[in-house]
Amino acid sequence: MPRIIDETRGTVVAQDVRLADGVWSRFWGLMGRKALPNDAGLLLKPSSSIHTAFMRFPIDIVFLDRSLQVVKVVPEMKPFRVSVAFGGAHSALELNAGAAAKAGVETGDQLALEE
Repeated sequence: MPRIIDETRGTVVAQDVRLADGVWSRFWGLMGRKALPNDAGLLLKPSSSIHTAFMRFPIDIVFLDRSLQVVKVVPEMKPFRVSVAFGGAHSALELNAGAAAKAGVETGDQLALEE
């Protein structure tokens, strides 16, 4: 599985990343799941907005531009909420609540997807 690293901080953001790049895989995302495995993430591409309708747990959202630079971090977004990243967001990385802070991810950081 691919992983996401924060090149700016030298940290691993998610060890096991799945890509949701189709209409249905992006729509369903994490809906209906009981949890996201530790150190896992879901990269929705393209996506400049996220909803947590029908989710059972809070998540962190890291919005990224085309080069995977962080444009916005939404920590611990609760179920049944919506978040939008205006101005340059091209994809969104969904993580367990607290994972972005644990990895030190901040706006402006450069992330990378490693196979």
